[in-house]
Amino acid sequence: MSHFVDDANDRHSRIIIVSFNCADFVNRVIGCLLDQTDPAFEVVIVDNASKDVDGIALPADPRFRMIRSDTNVGFAKANNIGAAGATVPWIVTLNPDAFPRRDWMERLQAAAQAQPDVAMFGSTQLFSHDPRMIDGEGDQYSIFGFAWRVNYRRMLKPPYYSGSVFSPCAAAAMYRRDYFEAVGGFDEDFFCYCEDVDLGFRIRLNGGPAVQVGDAVVEHVSSGVSKQYGTFAQYHGVRNLVWTMVKNMPLPLLPLAFVGHALLVVYLVVRSLGSGRTGAIGRGIRDALRGLPRMIAKRRAIQRDRKATLGQVARMIAWNPLLLKTRGRPGLRKPHSSDQPPSVGVEKA
Repeated sequence: MSHFVDDANDRHSRIIIVSFNCADFVNRVIGCLLDQTDPAFEVVIVDNASKDVDGIALPADPRFRMIRSDTNVGFAKANNIGAAGATVPWIVTLNPDAFPRRDWMERLQAAAQAQPDVAMFGSTQLFSHDPRMIDGEGDQYSIFGFAWRVNYRRMLKPPYYSGSVFSPCAAAAMYRRDYFEAVGGFDEDFFCYCEDVDLGFRIRLNGGPAVQVGDAVVEHVSSGVSKQYGTFAQYHGVRNLVWTMVKNMPLPLLPLAFVGHALLVVYLVVRSLGSGRTGAIGRGIRDALRGLPRMIAKRRAIQRDRKATLGQVARMIAWNPLLLKTRGRPGLRKPHSSDQPPSVGVEKA
């Protein structure tokens, strides 16, 4: 076990873990963090009114503390609560079911030192039940307003991808604090799902690049907390993807995005018939439309302050519709014969 850094002035990162009825997961993550080769971080666990919160074994370590919410405020707001008051250079989001390898933080910090102009760094996510399988190598965003984790469910061997990415997946991501604060952190209206794509989009529009760090690895249960809540992901995924597009897509690209998005949503509705997901998708569309006035108001401020040019935005998003099915990224290496690409879905988990 590594020695902890007792002087708060020597810490470079604040790791935020949002907990909701998953004490066993949180305890395992705490164990992984106590074993990190780079211990210069602090940890804030934000618990969303869990029934099992007393089962979380907070260590006798000054780097760790917990904030208890009286209600479930969602992933987005809980992360903002955890980030509030931070003075360290980096804000790190870590899912309670994402278990970092010993050198995870060391690898992220090495990448940050080598690339000081980068605003966001992502981790390689492997499935915890089968670490041979990729759970995600960063997030990609399409001109049609859909997002996905790159290489999801593909059987790939190291070295894992390192390089430019649209945005990191917040299951294990590191954000430069000044960029995080400049764009207002996570959008709390999202509650959860796609809030990381929206945050990444806003930071990209603000001029902050994103890079995937291939050797910073976590093993992820993947929706280990939310999958127990039925169609929860479908509803929030559909609603929040519409809001992400409305807020962030520059006006010249917005008509094409709207048309493509609408066609894909129709396809998803038809495909979901008889599956039990149709109602959730319908509610997501309804509430997305109801929330448009708020999103348009936010859009005005985002587009007014946008630093990225239209050409830069066009280059950071994916234009090939086939990537929606293969969950690839532009210029991605040829898939292995053992790959298992799924069909396009509404969930960017």
